[in-house]
Parts: sequence; structure tokens; C-alpha cells
Amino acid sequence: MELGKLKIAVPIALAPMAGVTDLPFRVICKEQGAGFTVSEMVSAKALLYKNVKTFAMLSIAPNENPVAIQLFGSVPQELAQAAKIVEAAGADIVDFNMGCPVHKIVANGEGSALMRKPFLAADIFKAMVEAVQIPVTVKMRAGWDDDEKNAPQIAELAQKAGIAAVTVHGRTRGQFYSGKADWQIIKTVKENVDIPVFGNGDVFTAEDGLKLMSTTGCDGIMVGRGAEGNPWIFAQLKAAWEGKETLPAVTIEERFAMIGRHFKDLIAFKGEQVAVREMRHHATAYIKGLPHAAAYKNKLNQATGVEDFLKILTEYEQVLKG
Repeated sequence: MELGKLKIAVPIALAPMAGVTDLPFRVICKEQGAGFTVSEMVSAKALLYKNVKTFAMLSIAPNENPVAIQLFGSVPQELAQAAKIVEAAGADIVDFNMGCPVHKIVANGEGSALMRKPFLAADIFKAMVEAVQIPVTVKMRAGWDDDEKNAPQIAELAQKAGIAAVTVHGRTRGQFYSGKADWQIIKTVKENVDIPVFGNGDVFTAEDGLKLMSTTGCDGIMVGRGAEGNPWIFAQLKAAWEGKETLPAVTIEERFAMIGRHFKDLIAFKGEQVAVREMRHHATAYIKGLPHAAAYKNKLNQATGVEDFLKILTEYEQVLKG
């Protein structure tokens, strides 16, 4: 697959997720087989104000490429300038957020609120594309609600503006993350444009991914919540896409080794205090569905530091192994 002049070896990507797709997690998913990864959403306005914490979100690991940095905002000139900053930071792709359903983002006229302002969105696309040499992509929702499913029209505007690819999450803003993703809208988008289309929504297994592609005809898969606590999904999807045998189930040893590695990388990147706080969310995702998960989730949430956190993980692994 080609996004502009950029070649993507495997059309399977990690979707942007706030509080999840930071550098340590993106690197893990890349190692597992993701064709490219997308950062947490980054405020264009905060970049222009030179916010230190926001600039830290542009960090890219040496072995991570290709990687996309996702921007959100609603002012074309600001997004054009922010795209230049992202390009200078070493990103291979700059992605634009039209999917975030969170109230404080929508209330500012950003994220999925732009699904209701297609001509402003088109101005943003044009400004970003003209500002940089790297590919510009867009991630959008199916629409605002069931009465306004206008992703196909937005995708046509994106193509006309020079956008390299679009990703469609098959839920409306009104759904947030509830209900089922409407894959039919992804199919309609694919039928309406010639640029690559990534499908997103309800991919939790390799079988889901193959079904999404066969059902919609989309060019690629973007995995969001299905990757939380399960970065192995990219290895499984890659094997399925390449027609290889199903990979064996992840063992308890492999799962806890990955939790430990993820925690170590978070500590190195963000420091012990932040790592302990953020790892609670990740660890909960890694152990979801395992015996005694609720009890150990509570224990991890009460961990006071790195040693305590690791002690609880070791205890839990031993309990599971009997």
C-alpha cells in the first residue's frame, strides 16, 4: 500500500487512543507487526503555544517508523502550522482527528463536531495538505448520529483536497463507543473514493479483521480498543492477512513478560510516578478475562510504587500458574 510516496508494508495500523498510544505502547505494537502506528491526539493550538508537555507527545522512537502523529483543532491556519511542526519532528504521516466524541473536544467545535461542518473540514484538509510534504490522512466517524451519516461525503471532500487516506470508525458520535460499528458505511466510503480506506471498529480478533476487509472491501484495518492489553493482535492479523497458520495462544508467561516490559518502558519514558499511575490502566487491560482479575485490579490500583506494583504482578502470575 502507498500513502502518497510512503510505502506501508502491512495494511494494519494501531489507531490513536488518548492515554494509550504513547511511544512505549506504539513501539510494542510495531514490534508485533503493525504496519504503522498513530499517536494520541495532539492539540494543534498547544503546539503553537509551545506547550512543553504537548511537544513531548511528538517523541518518536528510532525503530518506530512509519508513525503518524494525530492533530486535533478547528482552525485551518493553526492546523497547517502544527502539521509543519509534526513533519519537522520526524513523523511519516500527519493524521487529522474528526472522530473524538468527548464533550470538551466537541464543545470546542473539534473532533467529531467537524462531521457537522464539512466545508470547514475541507478547508482544514486543503491547508494541511499544502503545508507539508508528508502524507496527510483523516480519521472520522460514520457521522454525527443515525440521521447524519455523512462519512462518504466527507471522504469525497478529503480526496478532492489531496488527503492520502481516510479511516472510518463505523460508529456515530452519538454512539460514542457503544453498540455495534456499522461496517456498511465503511463499504460505502470505499465505493465512493479511490484513495485508501481503513476500516475501524469492533476488531478484536484476526477473524474480525479479515471479515471487516472482506465485508467492506476496505484497503486496511485500524485497530483501537482491540489492541489494549493485546498487542499480539497485530501479529495475529499480519499472519492471517499473509495467509499463514493461526498463531498459538499467548501464554501466561508471555503475557506477564509483556506487562513487565511495558511497565519498564513507561518508567524509562515518563518516570516512576507517572508510570505507576498509567500502568494501572494498561495492566487492567492485559489481565482482563483472567481468573481473579477483579481482585488483582483492585490491588494494582492501590500499589504505592514500582516495587509494590511488580510484587503484585509476580504474586498474580504465580497464582495463575498454580
